[in-house]
Amino acid sequence: MMEEQVDKLVQKTWAKYKATLGSQRLLIAVSGIPGSGKTTLASLVAKRLNDLHNEESPGCTSTPIAAFIPMDGYHLSRAQLSAMPDPTTAHSRRGAAFTFDDEAFYDLVKTLREPLLPESKTVYAPSFDHAVKDPVADDIPIHPSARVVLFEGNYLSLNKGLWKEAAQLMDQLWFVEVDFEVAKRRLVDRHVKAGIAKDKGEAEKRADENDLVNGREIVDERLDVNEVVVSQEDEEWKPEAQGVEVI
Repeated sequence: MMEEQVDKLVQKTWAKYKATLGSQRLLIAVSGIPGSGKTTLASLVAKRLNDLHNEESPGCTSTPIAAFIPMDGYHLSRAQLSAMPDPTTAHSRRGAAFTFDDEAFYDLVKTLREPLLPESKTVYAPSFDHAVKDPVADDIPIHPSARVVLFEGNYLSLNKGLWKEAAQLMDQLWFVEVDFEVAKRRLVDRHVKAGIAKDKGEAEKRADENDLVNGREIVDERLDVNEVVVSQEDEEWKPEAQGVEVI
């Protein structure tokens, strides 16, 4: 059951957090192919870590110790894609590794890897506005109180370029493993619901020609990871059942 896997990860991470020096953050990267369930996992673990902290220190709910940072905010904007040598391919392949700002993501990880000091300030990460389909700069605050940071994204354990360098700065790499056909069913449903595709046929084409092509690279070029979570067809594990919106 997914729930059992999550409970084990929460307990392991809580123990690692308790053993981490107060001047350091515990950085965890959660990766997987599109439709694997990595967003649900990362956001849920962050929430449960904060719940544990609140139970241990009542009254400290305003200072969460875990932060969740999705990689969506590091999509290149549509204007940046249009400025590429082959804008048609860039737009159609949006979601591929080359359509993300890996340098900006690496810079964020380097900043969060620095020691926490009394004068440390809040760091901001970008989010992604699905209505306008572009990133929003400096929209996710990472307060100095955030001692555990869970990053989530397709390429966070990719053995290439700056993705690899960012991965080497992490304390833990987790990978969510899923059957490609299961992922495709999830993606088709998601694309239609989100308006990314006008119908099932278009959604299947996008999944086959973009999402799962990216997924093959993610699996084939993966670094060694600390934890592998097997994503299963579990009604209780669907994003809506966990209170997580995935687009």
